[in-house]
Amino acid sequence: MRGPWQPEESTVRGILKLSTLSRQHKIRCAVLQCFSNPFPEQLSMHLRDLTGREWRSLLRWLDVSGLALYLLDQLSELQLSHIFPAPILTRLQQNMLDNTRRTRSMLQESTAIQREFQERNLSYAVLKGASLYPESVPRLELRHQFDLDFLIAQGSVTEGRQVLERQGYRLYAVSGASWEFKKDEQIGVSMEDFYKDTSGRTVELHVQPQGEGGASVLSRVETRQLYGIDMPVLSPIDLFLGQAMHAYKHICGEFSRTAHLLEFYRHVGIRRDDDLFWSELRAKGAGDPKLSLGLGVVTLLISTVMGDFAPHALTEWTVDRLSPTVRLWINLHGPRTVFGDVPGNKLYLLLQREIEPANPATSRRLIQALLPRRLPPLVVRAANGESLSTRARRYRVQLFYALLRLRFHVVEGARYGLEAHRWSKLRKDYTR
Repeated sequence: MRGPWQPEESTVRGILKLSTLSRQHKIRCAVLQCFSNPFPEQLSMHLRDLTGREWRSLLRWLDVSGLALYLLDQLSELQLSHIFPAPILTRLQQNMLDNTRRTRSMLQESTAIQREFQERNLSYAVLKGASLYPESVPRLELRHQFDLDFLIAQGSVTEGRQVLERQGYRLYAVSGASWEFKKDEQIGVSMEDFYKDTSGRTVELHVQPQGEGGASVLSRVETRQLYGIDMPVLSPIDLFLGQAMHAYKHICGEFSRTAHLLEFYRHVGIRRDDDLFWSELRAKGAGDPKLSLGLGVVTLLISTVMGDFAPHALTEWTVDRLSPTVRLWINLHGPRTVFGDVPGNKLYLLLQREIEPANPATSRRLIQALLPRRLPPLVVRAANGESLSTRARRYRVQLFYALLRLRFHVVEGARYGLEAHRWSKLRKDYTR
């Protein structure tokens, strides 16, 4: 018989032992299990046993993981909202009202930008956000969205930049194929304003290279009538792959929002009996080792903490092809990724060592991740004519952020060193 906070044994893989998880992580695991289908009835009793301090700690994690409003909606649908202590329920209900206004405002901003894109016949598609409705997100106001994302053809990016600049945005940073724009930047937004409709906005243009011809993702976009405008979104296959690889990218980084995994879980559930979809997905992805790996890692990680959920038509060419050491990492360190706090950890570097070939370039990236030589990027850039008090606040926020990053690199670098030594021994024993 399972004790409190223990999910089904089928969710435990390899060497992962539930006793190795802290009580805090077991509580978070129980929360994620609330989204399982069917709903594990015994979890409602366990959540009632939380102390006030545990609820406050859990609430902070729900905010940063993106699960707060999803959990409120889920338990309300199941008529279990009485599980929340009264102050927690009141706070979540206010967050829902605030995020509904925020979502409506962001959609208005998105449609205004898109109308100009369409007037100029720019080649683009909406990424994430509204495009995840309804397969992954039952209602958009349940999703806490930080920015607006568009995929845009390389030949349209210059005009796209001009559109954004006319609407008050300024180019903030260019990283690879991503152009980040901001307007009305906020200095030090607090958690109290996390769900509110603040004036600051961020838009990212993800540039689609030229030269792909008929194979271009943008050549396969579909149009959806959403919020009074025909929004071009990725084709179903491209949308699914993009969502999976976005989650995989964050798993291979310092911090991964658990909401990304829940949204993928729901998307798979919607498509579960769609044999044609899985056949087309395999035809597109099975020949690409990176896609197969990314889908496998995301799918197995979710299965580890929520139970088996993916059809054999997906797992047979993704999960089943994962190497033993990648499986070992997911079993040993995956739950820390799913249930971790901001700013995360550096255990993802162990995974990267397993999935990337050993060469000087990989070694350099590993060293740079452990011992960065550059100062962290600016939190807020200077504005023309800013006052002395604004500049002082901006410097203060930047200094605080730099100290946080320094602490992160020192603490998590030391933890990584200890885990790397342990990992080498486990890996050796596991692969004998």
